[in-house]
Amino acid sequence: MPNIHSSINFGLVNIPVRVNPVIKNNDTSFNQLHDKCFNRINYIKYCPKCKIKVKETEIIKGYEYEKDDYIVFDKEELNKLKPENDKEIEIISFVSLSEIDPVYFEKSYDIDVEGKGKAYYLFCEALKKSKLVAIAKTVIGSKFYYVVLRFNNQNIIMTTLFFEEEINVRQDNGDYKVNEKELDLALKLINSLKGKFEPNKYKDEYQDNIKQAIEDKLNGKKVKSSKKKRKTEISDLMEALEKSLKK
Repeated sequence: MPNIHSSINFGLVNIPVRVNPVIKNNDTSFNQLHDKCFNRINYIKYCPKCKIKVKETEIIKGYEYEKDDYIVFDKEELNKLKPENDKEIEIISFVSLSEIDPVYFEKSYDIDVEGKGKAYYLFCEALKKSKLVAIAKTVIGSKFYYVVLRFNNQNIIMTTLFFEEEINVRQDNGDYKVNEKELDLALKLINSLKGKFEPNKYKDEYQDNIKQAIEDKLNGKKVKSSKKKRKTEISDLMEALEKSLKK
């Protein structure tokens, strides 16, 4: 979904913008092959009742309200259900980012300036000075979202939010007691591992191993197992904490 034209509605101010995904998929792409002949497997949309292949234009959406009974919707009917001004990003409030649990964050987009950009840069500066983020609503593709707009260095990042009913976090009753000595050691261990968030140092080890294995296979070499450290399991928590600190 590259280069989507949209606009941020900030009171009566309209800010033309372009929306682009921030994240790119880094996974190595594999094709599914038939193990007998190494030919690629095709996926055919097939109706078992009519016993024919089905074209994309012949497919509609249906909701199964009872076993094998459906209410059907065509594209025109579904478009009627979209919110008003679905192509816009409508701001509804401003909050502190610390109030939002990261569990609600889904996917991020770069909000780039379009046109002269005076209103865009004013909005950036206002977010920066206020130290707040905007909560807004919009539609991306065919799905309705609430989003967070936040200032990031020189531009705005938009992050879609999960709805509360989509979050399934277990709520613990908190009825437990902590040993003070164990807590003191745990805090010392945390401080010993304290550092700065440096994402450039975090590498995808699994994808690196796959790429090396592809290179090895192309050169007629066998795939090597990645080195795994053997860990000694210690059942006593105090002993495990003490040995972790020494290590």
